[in-house]
Amino acid sequence: MKSIFRGANLTGLAFLLFLGFPVYWMVSTSFKDPKDVLVASPSLIPTSFSLENYVLAFEKEYFIGSIINSAIVVSATVVVSVVLALTASFALARIQFRGKSTFTVLILLVQMVPLTALIIPLFLQLSSLGLVNTQPGLIITYIAFVLPFVIWTLRGFLMGIPQELEEAALVDGCSRPKAFVYIIFPLMAPGLVATGVYAFIQAWNEFLLAYIIMASQENQTLPVWLAGFTTRTGTEWGPLMAASVIAAIPAVVLFLIFQKKLAVGVTAGAIKG
Repeated sequence: MKSIFRGANLTGLAFLLFLGFPVYWMVSTSFKDPKDVLVASPSLIPTSFSLENYVLAFEKEYFIGSIINSAIVVSATVVVSVVLALTASFALARIQFRGKSTFTVLILLVQMVPLTALIIPLFLQLSSLGLVNTQPGLIITYIAFVLPFVIWTLRGFLMGIPQELEEAALVDGCSRPKAFVYIIFPLMAPGLVATGVYAFIQAWNEFLLAYIIMASQENQTLPVWLAGFTTRTGTEWGPLMAASVIAAIPAVVLFLIFQKKLAVGVTAGAIKG
């Protein structure tokens, strides 16, 4: 039995090294001197330390604007998605209605549809509404992209909360809205945090939709701005790695702050989903 656990630990460590190496390479390259980035045989451990790549990234045009655009779009997407998913997931977990099973299956099917298959109809729909190259258009698209995942996760977490707690509150004279606000909602904190953070990560890192919908550089989001380091003359690897480190900071900070609630929320949703 010990050998099995030891083998599992070694396998887990191997996967950790395999998945973590690109992150390490990104960070180490960002701090290398620009002349050391493009050498024929790059070293695993930086032989020099320089912030020049970060200076070049900060000096690139539309850097601050892309961060502001991403912050606005992603914040609106997360808030609206969580609010809408909260009501939908409550209906799926607590209320019996005709077509409930079909609706639940449709949520899963929507998540299985490749994003590339939806690009043309989404663009045509936004174009007909005059929402191409606008933040509201991208926000609506992101909500449609993120909402099924958020509904499914919150539904699983709600199903893990004993319904007897809500029924006891109703028996004591509490209305259903009050029972939800004072009994169910506080118990949903880990689930709300988990879904909110993962919705944030999905929207923050999304590239393809933003690249197609936001045509002008003034409206581009951070992932699209990162693509600007690849030009006809080649890729500016040093500044690109530095900018990628900067772009990853918000998601890493959120994960570190809410890691305990993330573990509880995702586990509950996975068990009961």
